Amino acid sequence: MSLELFNTTRRDIPERRLTHMIRGVLHAEGFSIDSLTAVYCGNRLSRRINREFLQHDYPTDTITFTYSDGPGIEGEFYISLDMVAHNARRFNVDFTDELFRVTIHSALHLAGFEDGSEQERASMKAREDSYLEQFGRERSA
Repeated sequence: MSLELFNTTRRDIPERRLTHMIRGVLHAEGFSIDSLTAVYCGNRLSRRINREFLQHDYPTDTITFTYSDGPGIEGEFYISLDMVAHNARRFNVDFTDELFRVTIHSALHLAGFEDGSEQERASMKAREDSYLEQFGRERSA
């Protein structure tokens, strides 16, 4: 039942809120956490992991590894805060909202959701929007 969150950057992020969000999404999807590591990093680490494990020589917003297929999640994900900032500017949204969206996206990958097809992306986006609305309300409360 461990969830460890690491921020390897100098950027402040709402760690308690992110932990709450990860737990909330996974619980709502019918999962518990056995062992989960969430790493918020920069582009250098994101690129290195992407190159080593996926053979893509560029940074990405999130990379998720799932090590279990039952109701108890074991896994890890890496989110590049540099890419989150880039995408927030690109889509003209608040950094924190984009950070929440990518965190939710990562949790959904851990829960088994994929985004390889147009239909899968649409389904995942709808779930992201729903959870972002829920956690956004909590943020403003």
